[in-house]
Amino acid sequence: MATESLFSQLVPVQVKGQGCEERRINVRVSIELQSTTNPIHRKDLVVRLTEDSDPFFLYNLVISEEDFQSLKLQQSLLVDFSAFPQRFIDLLRHCIQEQNKDIPRFLLQLVPSGSNLDYCPSLLNVVETNPFKHLTHLSLKFLPGNDAEVKKFLATCLKCVKQEKLLLEQKLSKTEEDLTRQLTYTQQSLSEKSRELDKLRNEWTSKIAALTNKHTQELTNEKEKTLQAQAQYQQQNEQQKRELESLHQKTVQQLQNRLKELEVANKDLMERRYKGDSTVRELKSKLSGIEDECQRTKQEVISLRRENTTLDAECHEKEKQINQLQTRVAVLEQEIKDKEQLVTRTKEVLAATQEQKANLEENTEKKQIQIGKLEATLKSLSTELLKANEIIKKLQGDVKTLMSKLKLKNTVTIQQEKLLAEKEEKLQKEQKELQEAECSLREKEQEVCKLQEQLETTVQKLEESKHLLKTNENVITWLNKQLNEIQMTKKQEVLASSTSPSNTTSRTGSSPHSMVDSRIPFLSSGLGYLSPLLAFQNLPDAASVKSTNQQASGAKVQFNMHLSETNRCSDTQPGIPVLMSHPTNKENGENLGLEAKYLKKREDSIPLRGLSQNTSHNTGHQKTVLKNTQIPSKPPASSRPSAYFPG
Repeated sequence: MATESLFSQLVPVQVKGQGCEERRINVRVSIELQSTTNPIHRKDLVVRLTEDSDPFFLYNLVISEEDFQSLKLQQSLLVDFSAFPQRFIDLLRHCIQEQNKDIPRFLLQLVPSGSNLDYCPSLLNVVETNPFKHLTHLSLKFLPGNDAEVKKFLATCLKCVKQEKLLLEQKLSKTEEDLTRQLTYTQQSLSEKSRELDKLRNEWTSKIAALTNKHTQELTNEKEKTLQAQAQYQQQNEQQKRELESLHQKTVQQLQNRLKELEVANKDLMERRYKGDSTVRELKSKLSGIEDECQRTKQEVISLRRENTTLDAECHEKEKQINQLQTRVAVLEQEIKDKEQLVTRTKEVLAATQEQKANLEENTEKKQIQIGKLEATLKSLSTELLKANEIIKKLQGDVKTLMSKLKLKNTVTIQQEKLLAEKEEKLQKEQKELQEAECSLREKEQEVCKLQEQLETTVQKLEESKHLLKTNENVITWLNKQLNEIQMTKKQEVLASSTSPSNTTSRTGSSPHSMVDSRIPFLSSGLGYLSPLLAFQNLPDAASVKSTNQQASGAKVQFNMHLSETNRCSDTQPGIPVLMSHPTNKENGENLGLEAKYLKKREDSIPLRGLSQNTSHNTGHQKTVLKNTQIPSKPPASSRPSAYFPG
């Protein structure tokens, strides 16, 4: 005996008692299928109603296949015994789903049939509530459990509880063992970690103390150093501050001018950009409109194709009807013609017979036999003629129907071809417009890319020019240092000459001017090194170079004035060479100034507006240095004007 459990869940049940109020109970409904194969193969459906809170609440129902047949006839069920358990389970699930609603659609009702609730059979009804009436889908008779059945049920429940208890005890013992193992392991690891922590704390405290001592000593040393350095830096900072303020004012003016120019260029570029954006927006709007029109045309083409298909179907149906009617008309016309021919023939025959009646009356007896034969042949010929006429009529009807079909098909195809040609022309026009719009969009995008590239190149050139300015300033500062050193040596020599006038003639011809002459070619070679470097890095233009040369010439005039004053003081020094004469290469005799090709304005060069102003600033700095020097010299008449110090 094998049992298969199909369903076991709590279902809300409405209990109706006689003379007492209705009450709702959660009842556990368990459905099992028992199959026995000992004497006969038999299947029974066992349904049991129990309540978890009340162990004496027990109702049983056993339905065999024979009982189900009678139940099927009584309640007019449309399901077999094999499908009945699943349908019953579906109804119970509907009841479970509807339990939380105020007005549930499906209900389970337990109604006792007798006065004594414990021993009389009770009905379990599955009721569906409609706005019109309550429909009972199924009603099953359940018998309350006897003492033996209740004891048996309680024994099975006890057995299940004991098994669950054993399983839980085994799980508990396993978990306790695992937890004890984990506890011991964690305690050991905790003790080890606490020891390590103590060691680390001790190490950290010692390290922190050593570090604090070191830091305090270093701080005291650094404070002393900073106090000493502050006094030095303050003096240097004051000097640098004054110099930087003057430089800052000049650079601010230069940057303001540059800013104005860049703002004008930026406005032009922004206007171009806005125009480009507006054109792009217009083109995008046109594109969207064209795409919408394309979609509409596609939809129209699809709708027209559908209409064509429907029209083709209607045409085929109408062609069939027309063919049928034409065949009928042709048949009727042929019949009328045949009858008319027969009438005419009969009239002719009557006329001939009337004429020949007199002649035939004489020869009737002789020719009666011949007439009988002729009548037989005539009958056979008439039947053959009728058959041939029917075949001809059918063939003519077929030919006419085929011709009419061909005409209709030709007209429909011509119309469709015209419509298709028009649609294709529209599509080609729209495609051309789309291509033109795409081309214009690409051109605009290329223009935007070109503008962006131009902007990037201008920014790169600006950065290169700034880098050049920095390098030029470094070279100029180096040259100024060299000039200052020369001037200091000359001052020392002048002071020595003033203290010892007797030895001036002998010393002035040898030591001071020889030193000056040895350093001047070095400076001139440095300036000659500058000139190709500046020309290679795209100097701004000839005007800016001329301005720098003029400023340098002013410095030379002042320098020469000081030289003339020193010459007046010392008349006993006739052979002193000139300091600021034109720098030339002594070995080759070549001019080391800027050549004419470097002063030409290049088309691809960027005007470096900061360069001329920086050079003017540097020449001004040279003026201040040269004013302090007092070297007696006169510019020779035969010296050529240089690019840096024009005459």
